[in-house]
Amino acid sequence: MLPVGERLSMCYNEAMRPRMSTFSIVAYDPAKAEWGVAVQSKFLAVGAAVPWAKAGSGSIATQAWANLTYGPQGLKLLEQGLSADEVVKRLTDADEGRDHRQLGVVDTRGNAAAYTGVECLHWAGHLVGRHYCCQGNILAGPEVGKEMARVFESAQGELADRLLAALFAGQEAGGDSRGQESAALLVVRESGGYGGFSDRLIDLRVDDHERPIAELERLLKLHRLYFGETKPEDLLPIEGAIARELKAILVRSGHSPKGPVDEHYDEATQGALRKLIGMENLEERFKDEAFIDRVALEYLRERYSPR
Repeated sequence: MLPVGERLSMCYNEAMRPRMSTFSIVAYDPAKAEWGVAVQSKFLAVGAAVPWAKAGSGSIATQAWANLTYGPQGLKLLEQGLSADEVVKRLTDADEGRDHRQLGVVDTRGNAAAYTGVECLHWAGHLVGRHYCCQGNILAGPEVGKEMARVFESAQGELADRLLAALFAGQEAGGDSRGQESAALLVVRESGGYGGFSDRLIDLRVDDHERPIAELERLLKLHRLYFGETKPEDLLPIEGAIARELKAILVRSGHSPKGPVDEHYDEATQGALRKLIGMENLEERFKDEAFIDRVALEYLRERYSPR
């Protein structure tokens, strides 16, 4: 396989008009049919402007002097079956301000395309690889995108982890030349949202922070705690020592059912545990009352450890 710099398209310019300085990555994970966008910017609440995605359709980043209609209009075009290249062309051809825009698109099949207008502020450019594209403006230099691409391609784990790793790499390579302020991570998957009622598997935003990417990482860890999928091997039967331990936790949390702290897991204990799980926002990890999720149990152990 050729090095990233030899097989990815790149463009840049040296226009001097100030615009929203941003670097982002738009990507697709074919293994799980997930689309995502990760972005960081010296701009307030960048997550409200740049990232757009819809499961089964694709994902989009619109930035620089961003035309926010690129998001919803682009998703509609992707739903109609247009390729990433076709969507980029349709959107920019119809926009008189195209010279000031920057755009990254990944379509329903994982094909990627990007665009950097000739009036975007130096350094501005994009890289297009297999199932992803990186784009940025007002950056420290082209190494930002190169490092994002290199790390994304080599990173392991879920799409969210790889996107976040790419953001860290871009920042370490110089990132936004004006500094840091906000970051966002959006990942969609069919029925991936809370309770299966939406496609927003992950939708996290850091609107104003000295280290927004690090804060985004902290939020992702919390998201995994509350909404992460339980692995079959992590389902522990509530019996014996675990039942006794949960009863002790219920006592310390103030949700104690009547009766001794023993290994008997009765209806009263089940009801008390259900209430505690709800109070701690762990209901997505409590789908079968005969079992406790190992991650949820470890959280409750720490949260209500004896003092």
